[in-house]
Amino acid sequence: MAPADELVSVRDLLRYAVSRFNSADLTYGHGTHSAIDEAAFLILEGLRLPVDDINPWLDARLTLAEREKLIGLFEARIETRKPAPYLLGKAYIQGIPFRVDERVIIPRSFIAELLLGGELGPAGLGLIPDAEAIGSVLDLCTGSGCLAIIAAMCFPEAAVDAIDLSPEALEVARLNLADHGLADRIRLLQGNLLEPAGGQRYDLIISNPPYVAASEVEAFPPEYANEPRMAHVGGADGLDLVREILATAGRHLTPGGGLICEIGTGQAFLEAEFPDLPFVWLETAESEGEVFWLSATDLQPSRRD
Repeated sequence: MAPADELVSVRDLLRYAVSRFNSADLTYGHGTHSAIDEAAFLILEGLRLPVDDINPWLDARLTLAEREKLIGLFEARIETRKPAPYLLGKAYIQGIPFRVDERVIIPRSFIAELLLGGELGPAGLGLIPDAEAIGSVLDLCTGSGCLAIIAAMCFPEAAVDAIDLSPEALEVARLNLADHGLADRIRLLQGNLLEPAGGQRYDLIISNPPYVAASEVEAFPPEYANEPRMAHVGGADGLDLVREILATAGRHLTPGGGLICEIGTGQAFLEAEFPDLPFVWLETAESEGEVFWLSATDLQPSRRD
């Protein structure tokens, strides 16, 4: 008897998927952190149900077609080792949906939590005292466009630019802009780091650049290796692009502007290399010392000489 004939409820399929995933020794980290979370996401998104809580649906009985679809997703997850968002074409950041496929890295930046959670505002660190005073934002290395879209939501008066080196990634970003009705507020630019910005200056630059060391990328499990390599590799120590951003971002910030940049676990290396830069490290629920803030004044060449 086929599994779809025996497994009739959401609870049955959840248990089955977790057992299969554990046996297959899958790797997680693309929006989920365990077999049960991955299985729940595949089930809920596969059934077009809200993805925040599987518990209300556990005892729901499914049609044969629904059961076959979900079991097919489970088997594809195991056989291809593709992260669940690629199989479903969708990922979520802080509950906001975004289209994804193999042209873009699956969005999971800590910067989204910082922007949406208010930690940067007057009730938090006060780095951005007035969101409505932000008139221009740049999302550097935008990928799927997720941070540019979140920035447009958080700063209602801002014109937003989004830059990426990959034309293929910008194709996905364009779809996401359309989905969120923001094509008229966000300008997509293709090119290397800040070069496409020309002489433009911004009140805020946000960036989640590639920051993984080349040797670590070579040792990636299949789930991470399925993502675009260029979206991960940051040179021998992972910080090549971060160095370029530090060298050039000051010329593209307004006098009162600031830079928010995610760098992974390179805090100690960065502080040792740039001892005169007063990094402000921004914590989130799941990170410490992986995102920094620097003001335009901090990044001026005279300050760094």
